[in-house]
Amino acid sequence: MTVAQENFLKKTPLYSRHQDLGAKIVNFSGWAMPVYYSGIIAEHQWTRQHCSIFDVSHLGEIRVKGSGAFLFLQKRLTNDLNTLKDGRILYNILCDEKGLAVDDILVYQAEKNNYYLIVNAASIETDYGEFLKYADPSVDIKNNSDETACVAVQGPKAESILEKIFGFKLKPLGYYSFKEEKFLNRSVWISRSGYTGEDGFEIFSSNETTLSVWDKLINAGEKEYILSAGLGSRNTLRLEAGNALYGNDLDRTTTPLEAGLGWAVSFTKGDFVGRGALLAQKEKGLSRKLAGFKMLDRSIAREHYPIFKDGRQIGIVTSGSFAPSVNANIGLGYVEAGLEKPGTEIEIEIHGRLEKAEIVKRPFVTLKHK
Repeated sequence: MTVAQENFLKKTPLYSRHQDLGAKIVNFSGWAMPVYYSGIIAEHQWTRQHCSIFDVSHLGEIRVKGSGAFLFLQKRLTNDLNTLKDGRILYNILCDEKGLAVDDILVYQAEKNNYYLIVNAASIETDYGEFLKYADPSVDIKNNSDETACVAVQGPKAESILEKIFGFKLKPLGYYSFKEEKFLNRSVWISRSGYTGEDGFEIFSSNETTLSVWDKLINAGEKEYILSAGLGSRNTLRLEAGNALYGNDLDRTTTPLEAGLGWAVSFTKGDFVGRGALLAQKEKGLSRKLAGFKMLDRSIAREHYPIFKDGRQIGIVTSGSFAPSVNANIGLGYVEAGLEKPGTEIEIEIHGRLEKAEIVKRPFVTLKHK
């Protein structure tokens, strides 16, 4: 990527920090983002063993509040917000009327009728428009993405490091929970999740504050076993954890049921956008399902590669990479229903050759988050 091309991309508040650290910058959904600093495999392994920090400020934040916020989100998203408590997070899918996935979203409940929604970078404007499309005067919806930044701290040492460096009390904070803390007399929000498969935290703050958060972590450096990591290792880490990536494994051509996300769809909570189409699909039976696979040789299956069984194409690869923790080439892909069972032998066309692979159970690694 040329300097001229890079200049046209959106940049997070930490962009200059990435340059100072010598990061390899790439175009990620219109953002100039670090794909790696020292190397994808090295950063992947460091995260599994110690602790890494990731700039995820490209993610969007949409605030939904007002007297009708709860009912609005109940009807607009797939999961049941009745299961939420204050300070808790719920994974959700935003579907269109056909049941197709517009985005996957994390809903943070500060209190009932007061929510923070974390959305994917490429979907910010689309999601915001979808919410406004269905809103009424009882709901206040604001896109705070440009004013909100986030640093993800992931790895088995994340809790102890953050408690030591910032003085945050994180041990009582449960998985998929969040709380407000103070840093430099400024408000920050700390959540606990594990997109990488490790125990991990997200520190949400203003653009200005995130610079200080990042610098404090970087200055602690190797003394505290912290290194910066890019989106390359974040992708291989999430793939090993079996987590779907929107835009690859989930998009507007797929439904959450096909993607194995039926646990995030509540048919008992009442009506929601896309419910009829999803219920019809469930009753009819799925024609395809997302499955994990492992290559049986040194080949790497990439996005869009066709999947075969007994000489007949049965699906397509959506994600694929070398998995350092597994020491194998793995991936995700959609296959015909009934062929997603672990142990099923398949072949993937790679550069004109059919290479052997096997359907395996997800996740590919043991999850470390709490």
